[in-house]
Amino acid sequence: MNQPMMVTAAQRAGTKVTLGVGLVILALLIALPLMSLLPESNPLQVSAYTLTLVGKILCYAIVALALDLVWGYAGLLSLGHGLFFALGGYAMGMYLMREASGDGLPAFMTFLSWTELPWYWVGTQHFLWAMCLVVLAPGLLALVFGFFAFRSRIKGVYFSIMTQALTFAGMLLFFRNETGFGGNNGFTNFRSILGFSITSQGTRAVLFLLTVALLVGSLFVGWRLARSKFGRVLTAVRDAENRLMFCGYDPRGFKLFVWVLSAVLCGLAGALYVPQVGIINPSEMSPTNSIEAAVWVALGGRGTLIGPLLGAGLVNGMKSWFTVAFPEYWLFFLGALFIVVTLYLPKGVIGLMKKRDEQ
Repeated sequence: MNQPMMVTAAQRAGTKVTLGVGLVILALLIALPLMSLLPESNPLQVSAYTLTLVGKILCYAIVALALDLVWGYAGLLSLGHGLFFALGGYAMGMYLMREASGDGLPAFMTFLSWTELPWYWVGTQHFLWAMCLVVLAPGLLALVFGFFAFRSRIKGVYFSIMTQALTFAGMLLFFRNETGFGGNNGFTNFRSILGFSITSQGTRAVLFLLTVALLVGSLFVGWRLARSKFGRVLTAVRDAENRLMFCGYDPRGFKLFVWVLSAVLCGLAGALYVPQVGIINPSEMSPTNSIEAAVWVALGGRGTLIGPLLGAGLVNGMKSWFTVAFPEYWLFFLGALFIVVTLYLPKGVIGLMKKRDEQ
């Protein structure tokens, strides 16, 4: 009789601990940009490199959370989220290139002897229109692709292959100089954003705080969706789609909504990634990047929201060390990590922690 009450108490205690740890991490993240503004002589001063590295990992964590919404809850393994991330980055990069070039053409267009801007560059000198493109570019692509894919009831490994083919096609398209996106080099040499120097510590601090805010907002949206009736329907789509249809639900609308939402979150993450890192090129669309995102979610624990954030932090932290110490072995380590997680940690690190708490 008392066992259910003990389990409930344990769950409540675990929730309080998780919330407490989350608040501590949030406080540290808010403190980081403030510490970067301290003079270099201060031992607590955070370097620009550290702030950029953590900001980049936070952008990747948003991508992991977005992928968890479609894979962890709807059962749709996407291997193309790198495309949505890069599209948001390119939309922001177009604005930054226009601001750097002033009234003239971007530097790469001058080098290629272009005489005028392509039609799809019109209005990109305005920040608000650039932000609309950040949302519309990945959102509309996801809407069109998802509409036809879900209407055709494509799922499982076929859906994964199609998303991987989509991002590979996008990468090949953006590699071409004549498409007007900088070709192999992409966009770089950004100078300012909204008139503020992009390399100043104050601008970097604001961009970092905006990334933290987007991460917290995305986590809140995901948490509300997971706890709602919509979230329960999504898990039913994942676990027993045919039974759900037998009960009178049409899963296509649910899958399409979460698919587009996930793409938009990736686009916003890409838009914050570009000014912090200072470059965007077609390599961000590489299928390898999308596969890495799946590893983040699998390692942390899909369908948990918190797990993918943990996985993104762990894998990218290891990647930062590996690519400096043993750059030629990183992909081998990543593949081995995915195999280990698949065989021995099917529910990820979060699942392992929950299992220990139950014991």
